[in-house]
Amino acid sequence: MTRDKKDLIINDIVDKMNTYSHFYLTDVADLNAAATTALRRTCFKSDIILMSVKNTLIEKAFEKSGKNLSELTSVLKGSTSIMFSQSPTAPAKLIKEMRRKRLPKPILKGAFVQESVYIGDNQLDNLVAVKSRDEMIADVILMLKSPMNNVMSALESGKNTIHGVLTTLSERE
Repeated sequence: MTRDKKDLIINDIVDKMNTYSHFYLTDVADLNAAATTALRRTCFKSDIILMSVKNTLIEKAFEKSGKNLSELTSVLKGSTSIMFSQSPTAPAKLIKEMRRKRLPKPILKGAFVQESVYIGDNQLDNLVAVKSRDEMIADVILMLKSPMNNVMSALESGKNTIHGVLTTLSERE
């Protein structure tokens, strides 16, 4: 592979890192043709870009990206594929789905999700549970809105009681 070709691949990876805010490093080696095709189709349906690239090119892309990804360089051994996604949980859910189908791979090597680094396949359950920024904002709004709803419902239920007391007092005179 020529130097120009390598530079194009490195620049492509860096562009995808900047475009897609989340990426997963996986091992998909040794999958048969049918399983590989199924994986690629599932990635396409889930808006996940799957790239198989040499580890040295990924490492150079990490350096060029300007992000602190030094922790992920330790997992760049053997065959590595990158899954790029806008959703923080889509690749993790895809990997879990493939496991339910009794496929041994893909294996999660590491992930960069919401500015955090996750290392190892044992982090898969944590990554499935990660909430997106919008989901977290919605949860905060819901928590802020809940006490106000409680006060409003207490006032609503108290309205009838106060009305009854006032009616009784007015009838006494």
